[in-house]
Amino acid sequence: MADAAEGRGAVRRRAGLRLWLSGGWLAALAAAALLAPWIAPHDPLAQDLFAGRLPPAWQAGADPAYLLGTDSLGRDVLSRVLHGARVALFVALVAGTLTALIGAALGLLAGFYRGWVDVAISRLVDIWMAFPPVLFAILLIAVLGTGLASIIVAIVVIDWTRFARVVRAEAMAQGAMDYVASARVAGMGRLRTLATEILPNCLPTIGVLLTLEMGIAVIVEAILSFVNLSISTDAPTWGGMIAEGRLSIHQAWWVLVFPLVALFLTVLAFGQLGEGLKDRFDPVLR
Repeated sequence: MADAAEGRGAVRRRAGLRLWLSGGWLAALAAAALLAPWIAPHDPLAQDLFAGRLPPAWQAGADPAYLLGTDSLGRDVLSRVLHGARVALFVALVAGTLTALIGAALGLLAGFYRGWVDVAISRLVDIWMAFPPVLFAILLIAVLGTGLASIIVAIVVIDWTRFARVVRAEAMAQGAMDYVASARVAGMGRLRTLATEILPNCLPTIGVLLTLEMGIAVIVEAILSFVNLSISTDAPTWGGMIAEGRLSIHQAWWVLVFPLVALFLTVLAFGQLGEGLKDRFDPVLR
C-alpha cells in the first residue's frame, strides 16, 4: 500500500511538473503572440537588402538591433517568429475547438444511444479515416483555396474522427455505470442524462484530446505553409520561414533554426500538457 501511494505521488508530481512547464511556455507564447504588434522590434514584412542575412546579436558581424538576425531579404527573424506564433496559435485554438465540438458531439451520440445511431456514425468514421490525412488536407486546400479559413476547415474535416472514436468509447463506458442507471430509474430523460451525467464525466478525456489536437493543428499549418498552401508567402509563418531557411542553411542557419525550435517547443508543450492533464485527472490516481 505504501509503495502504491508513493508511486501515485510520484506520478502526480511529474504531472504537475509537466503542467507547469508546458503551460508556462504556452502562456508565454500566447502573451508574446497577442502583444507581437507592440513588442516586435521591427515590421515583420519590412525588407532591407543591405541588412540581409545578419547573424544573431551574439555573433561576430551582427547588428544589435536584430537580436535573432535577419533573413535573405533583411527581415527581422525575431519579429517574424513572434508574428508567426499568432498564426499558429490562432489555427490551433479555432481548429482544435471546432474539431472537439463536432467530434465529441458525434462520439457522445454514438456511445450513448447505440443502435443505428452508433452504426451510422461508426461507419462514417471508418470511411473518413481511410483517406490519407495529409493528402486529404492538400486536396481540400487545393479545392477551397489558400488562407487561414481553408486550413481550419481542412483540419476540422480530417481530425473530427479522432474525437468521435475516443469519446464514443468513453461514453459507452460511462453509460454502463450505476449512476446512469439510477438517473434513468429516477425518470431523467435520455438527452438530459447525456448532458448532465455522461458529458461531465467525459470532459477530462475531451480536454486531453483537445490539447493534443491543438499540437497537431500547429503541425498541419506549418506543413501547409511549408509547401506554400497557407496564407500569403510574404506573411510570417513558421512553416514558411523553415522552407526559406532550408534553402540557405549553410549561409544563414538562424533563419531555419529559430522557427523550427519555436515549432518543436510548442508542439511538445501541447503534448506534455495533454499528458499532464491525463495524469492529473486519472481517477485511479485521484
